[in-house]
Amino acid sequence: MSTPSDELKTAVIIEDDKEIRHVLAEVLESSGFSTVSVGNGIDGVRAVLTYKPVLTTIDVNMPGIDGIEAAKRIRAQSDTYIIMLTGMNDEADVIAGLGAGADDYLLKPFRPRELRARVEALMRRRSADAERAVPPAPAAPSQGSVGPSFPGMRPTTTAVPTAPAIEERDLATPATVIVPAGAASVPATVDTNGEWLTHRDLRLHPENRIVLIGGEELDLTRTEFDLLATLLESKRRVRSKADLTLVLRGESYVTSYFVGEADKRAVEAHMTNLRRKLGESAANPRYIETVRGVGYRLTSEG
Repeated sequence: MSTPSDELKTAVIIEDDKEIRHVLAEVLESSGFSTVSVGNGIDGVRAVLTYKPVLTTIDVNMPGIDGIEAAKRIRAQSDTYIIMLTGMNDEADVIAGLGAGADDYLLKPFRPRELRARVEALMRRRSADAERAVPPAPAAPSQGSVGPSFPGMRPTTTAVPTAPAIEERDLATPATVIVPAGAASVPATVDTNGEWLTHRDLRLHPENRIVLIGGEELDLTRTEFDLLATLLESKRRVRSKADLTLVLRGESYVTSYFVGEADKRAVEAHMTNLRRKLGESAANPRYIETVRGVGYRLTSEG
């Protein structure tokens, strides 16, 4: 039986700067991907629909439609993992990119090692998602099964001039997850059928990936769903930004790891988008509260 790591991995690069396209292609190909490079958002959306990539990188500032709009169009039709690349160190732009459906982001200039680490984290997360997925009804296995095919021409890398060498340094500082002992008195509850996680009028089905508030379904990104599911499963136990970073990397049982400020900002941005979709009030949160200087947890039921 094939696993995600056994499949042909294709990545689409949407970037108008030729040198950066070249660097992205080199890093991704060294990580085992076949790459397709395009220079604008419109062609990028078409490339994703044609080649059905596992991973897509999108530059925020491009001619025609920008990266935010391209991400929205792609996310509406594809479950590819999206990494946004931006030179704008502004929280509003980061929130907009992640709110458009991106799974992660990088600030330019980036180091190849940092991109490689984030790609590897997304692929670990993909493998973890596949392991958690409920298998379909049993069927007779076929002999000589192969991985997915891709329509159109075989993916190729756009030929561009060699980019200047980029210095690689350590991308983050070491940190350790500290998990507070015990849980507060009022936890989220699990329905008796063992499937739905609930808190107040919020209900989440981990396997079917459905979220309801008062019976109305919410449209969450993959990352927003995973963050919410983690908080519901943790009941009233506080989850730090570093801890939640591990969850998104598929490393939730590792206690010593590397985490950077970009990881923490990404969690903050995802949480801002999640709270907005939940209709949360920052002054009087109904579902998720911030434990200042520590992390996040569910509010009390009282």
